[in-house]
Amino acid sequence: MNHRALSRSHQIRTRWSFARNTTLLCLFALALVSARFRMEAALAETDRTTAARKPTLQSWRGATPQIDGLLSAREWSDAADFRGVRDWTAEFSPVKSDRDLSLHGWVKHDNEWLYFAFEINDDVLYGIDTARWLPKENSKAHELSRDGFPWFGDEMEILVNAPNTWTGHEDVEGSGSSWQMVCNLTKSRLAGIGTGGLLEGEPRSRESAWQTYQRWILTGAQKAAAKPNPGRKTYVIEWAIRFNPCVEISPGRFYNVDLGEKAIGLNIALGDLDNPEHGKGNFGNFHHEQWWAGAPHTRTQKNNFGTLRLMGKQSKPAPY
Repeated sequence: MNHRALSRSHQIRTRWSFARNTTLLCLFALALVSARFRMEAALAETDRTTAARKPTLQSWRGATPQIDGLLSAREWSDAADFRGVRDWTAEFSPVKSDRDLSLHGWVKHDNEWLYFAFEINDDVLYGIDTARWLPKENSKAHELSRDGFPWFGDEMEILVNAPNTWTGHEDVEGSGSSWQMVCNLTKSRLAGIGTGGLLEGEPRSRESAWQTYQRWILTGAQKAAAKPNPGRKTYVIEWAIRFNPCVEISPGRFYNVDLGEKAIGLNIALGDLDNPEHGKGNFGNFHHEQWWAGAPHTRTQKNNFGTLRLMGKQSKPAPY
């Protein structure tokens, strides 16, 4: 091979080597950028999850209460109590005054049931102090059907994730494993419009969830009573949840006190509807929707729930 041919061959090898190295550098740079994006996304997700409010409650074994919407003397003295809601997560307008909206709650259990009670101070009771106005988003809001809004009104919601596990950002399934139910002050499945009580919650789009919730209400697997006291601008909700079939900690296995201490996922919401102008700019003209756990817009995801520790056969410790 002559000198010119050798020179030409050398030039070709040099250019090919340069192109290959350039390509490798580009691929390496792209891999670094991709890794950085993945890391930033993971950090952002961690920040989002850890930013969610995640409180803890304990439920002690106590005496069986009457689910009648009346707080009898010492009926809940053996229960753990909690208060809100100014420090809870606001989905709509924040609560700035206890006279506007506040809550005293209790939780306990006996051998077969989990119990909650709520005493709510509310300066305007929807459908009692106000007309039963409807939101522009749904003219069927008060239908007791899957087209209705069970949470439209003054209401409480309980959400449970019995296994206390999740895979991503999923909401509850509407089963004994995880669910979301509603107790409205002025409408209910059992008594209709005008009388408070339980309604089927979310996900209403899932037929199986709707059927499960309705079966629980009709068979008494969950019970609730809601009683207003308009003269004092307060109302009381008492709520009973049977461990079997409503607290399924693993497939086919329901919590019982013989299992001892067990942590389950829990969230609680308090909804407050006043006159439309009080909720101007909010979905459905809701005034307030305060959440015990979670972050705004993600509070119904199981990874946003707080923790309820079921304390088995242990009673509430005596005060020091």
